[in-house]
Amino acid sequence: MKKLTKWYLIACALSFAGGLYTGKSAFASVANAHPFHSPDAEMKCIADNVYWEARNQSTKGMIGVALVTRNRVNDSRFPHSYCEVVMEGPTRPSWKDANVYIPVRHRCQFSWYCDGKSDDIPIFDHDVYGFARTIAFKIYHGELTDFTGGATHYHADYVRPAWAKSKTKTITIDEHIFYIWERPNAN
Repeated sequence: MKKLTKWYLIACALSFAGGLYTGKSAFASVANAHPFHSPDAEMKCIADNVYWEARNQSTKGMIGVALVTRNRVNDSRFPHSYCEVVMEGPTRPSWKDANVYIPVRHRCQFSWYCDGKSDDIPIFDHDVYGFARTIAFKIYHGELTDFTGGATHYHADYVRPAWAKSKTKTITIDEHIFYIWERPNAN
């Protein structure tokens, strides 16, 4: 826990110093979400995704997951907001209320979102989630350079999804393998 807190403080200090030095967002592009989506809601979706997909990874691994989310928002083949990207997948009417739609279990883009488990952050992980929120803030404001090579997909190294054959591998970080979804030539 102390090690994570140390990295959290270092990340915060670097963020603050970078902003003071440049007077604006440092690098990369800012995703252009629809005005309907509030910045707070969008950053929460990013933080939730980083936490549930990469809480046991290094800082670089956590940022890599966030970059994939941003790369999808910036790619016309995916939804236009962070929350829509994170929550993308088929839905069905709830058995409790036919007017309420819920995700189809194990069919979402990000597995945690429709795994049927609680999405409440455990008390013992509030520091890790705080760090995920810091990453989310920097991703949302375009302050982190993409080191994934534009990756739009990733998976854990212990699975072999069928879609991986149709993507181009860009980098491996910790236990995640990242891929880019190449656009076909327009010729």
